Amino acid sequence: MAKRIGKYTIEMEKKPAIRGYAAVCGKKEAQGPLGKAFDKTFEDTTLGEASWEKAESKLQSKAVNLAIEKSGVAQGKIDFIFAGDLLNQCISSTFGLKSLNIPFLGQYGACSTMAQTLALSAIMVDSGAANNCIAVTSSHFCSAERQFRFPLEYGGQRTPTAQWTVTGSGAVVVGENAQSPQISKVTVGRIVDLGVKDANNMGAAMAPAAAATLKDFLDDTGTVPGDYDLILTGDLGEVGSKLLKELLTREGIELKDNHKDCGLMIYDQNDQDVHAGGSGCGCSAVVLCSDILNKMKNHELNNVLFMATGALMSPTSTQQGETIPAVAHLVNITSGTK
Repeated sequence: MAKRIGKYTIEMEKKPAIRGYAAVCGKKEAQGPLGKAFDKTFEDTTLGEASWEKAESKLQSKAVNLAIEKSGVAQGKIDFIFAGDLLNQCISSTFGLKSLNIPFLGQYGACSTMAQTLALSAIMVDSGAANNCIAVTSSHFCSAERQFRFPLEYGGQRTPTAQWTVTGSGAVVVGENAQSPQISKVTVGRIVDLGVKDANNMGAAMAPAAAATLKDFLDDTGTVPGDYDLILTGDLGEVGSKLLKELLTREGIELKDNHKDCGLMIYDQNDQDVHAGGSGCGCSAVVLCSDILNKMKNHELNNVLFMATGALMSPTSTQQGETIPAVAHLVNITSGTK
């Protein structure tokens, strides 16, 4: 049975495994450095659907079905699906997955949702409450802009600190399999709010939460950043990544070359106009479910900290002038038996 280490971290006894995974993306993502690693990409931002919201639902549906197919687990053997997205009431997940007839637990962690769903799936499998679970999330540039900022037709200019919401979905099937990458530990983050109000500077809002969660994990486990092949943060972008390092330095923790950020990996900062990098639930999800897990499967990476970060804002809170609270959840993934 899972046991608590320190104050915030849970260690898995059975080491639930990532049995299958898939990443589905849009055209802009396909043109980036990781384009060839994605399972499927689309040229049309609507994916042939009548709206961007329906297109995002289709992204989730495609990613989940591909992950199930690659896992070798029959759909009827999936006990729970943990899913969420950025849209009000998580409609992308609801409408994208309703036909699967799998018990559904909707999640909202903003851009931290992939780590949140992955953590909960692992805990369910490790506890024996489930044999197989699915963790999935998504985002879509056009649907997110319409909800959180301005409709695209408005033509508003984006500030240098702004990030580009990824059009994509990542899905993982979690079960038991010693040959697959395994989930070793989980640290659930605390809400951190340092008073940032700028909705066009998500990196500044989320960096303090990422710093707090990573410090909690390292304190709980008695480890240092150099013990890991990769510390992967979720879409802090250029601004947030710099702030993360500054905040950790103040705590006596130095991040070296083994730190990468999904928001800086998914696009070409020089050739693609994304300003401070990528963001959105789909950002960390598709990077994890393509390049990172491929390298873990091939044992190019063996011990990874995946820490997705989320800005827990809403259109209502932003319009009322509230600050942007943030959270970061961490999942320690290790390679399975060779």
